[in-house]
Amino acid sequence: MKRPIDLRIVLVRSIYERNVGATSRAMANMGLEHLILIAPQCQFTIEAHRAAANGQSPLEKKIVYSSWDEFYKNEPRGLQIATTARDGRGRQVQDLEATFKQILKQSPDLNLEDTDESDSDLPLTLHLVFGPEDWGLSAGDIQYANFCCSIPTYGENTSLNLAQAVLLALFIFRSVFGGERSQLEGQQKPRGILKKLDIFPEATLKKWLEAMNIDISSRRMNAFTVLRRLLLQNTPTEKEFRILEMTLQQSIRKMEDVKESKRKK
Repeated sequence: MKRPIDLRIVLVRSIYERNVGATSRAMANMGLEHLILIAPQCQFTIEAHRAAANGQSPLEKKIVYSSWDEFYKNEPRGLQIATTARDGRGRQVQDLEATFKQILKQSPDLNLEDTDESDSDLPLTLHLVFGPEDWGLSAGDIQYANFCCSIPTYGENTSLNLAQAVLLALFIFRSVFGGERSQLEGQQKPRGILKKLDIFPEATLKKWLEAMNIDISSRRMNAFTVLRRLLLQNTPTEKEFRILEMTLQQSIRKMEDVKESKRKK
């Protein structure tokens, strides 16, 4: 039985409403809904909704707690992951990706897909906690956290904008736990997923080469195998394959017309 994951984003004492709005947009990008605010230091006006853009749902459904006590009183107890850009002073910071992998290794039945088959009575709740924009999480904020994690950066500045930190953390989360990616209209499927051989105009290409009197009888290497390899390596879309087949068919008909005209003469 697969066990679903209930990932909840927790923002502590957030200062700027635009960052909360942008966090809502990032959550919508990654397919998450549960946004929790603890003692926010800002009001939520049109600026927050503008920053959320087309990702309004988490912002509109947000839950606000006045304190950690209220949070612990109402939230299910699962695993709490605190994010920080600082180490030392008792903070044993580890990489966020490594933490997610550790959780998955300890509970290999966790799954973000096929939720219809999940045991909905036993979800694993993960609270991913982010501190305020000025100094981040305090020692009191992380005292009950199961993990204290950093989000990787590559420059001297290790402090991330709040919404950017949420987006990067959720990307790492999805990279580890998976989920069904959204597809843009007309977007090509990744190589290996596209069943190219089902739509490749193999018979038409052979007929076209034969109409041009090109020998394709060799089993190992011939014009047909070379052209097929070249076409498939470029990962054409189904529409491009259809256009190729139409072009080959038209070329075959014209060559047959020419041959018929010569035969009549």
